[in-house]
Amino acid sequence: MISLGCPKNLVDSEIMLGELGRRGYEVVNDLDGADTVVVNTCAFI
Repeated sequence: MISLGCPKNLVDSEIMLGELGRRGYEVVNDLDGADTVVVNTCAFI
């Protein structure tokens, strides 16, 4: 999970990471070991 943007965006990323963990996904810090990369950007106006 890569978060780019405002503080609300960081909270959204934490919520997504928590939900992924609850659904049984393994979060890794190594891009080479990742099957999927999520880039969460800020769109708040």
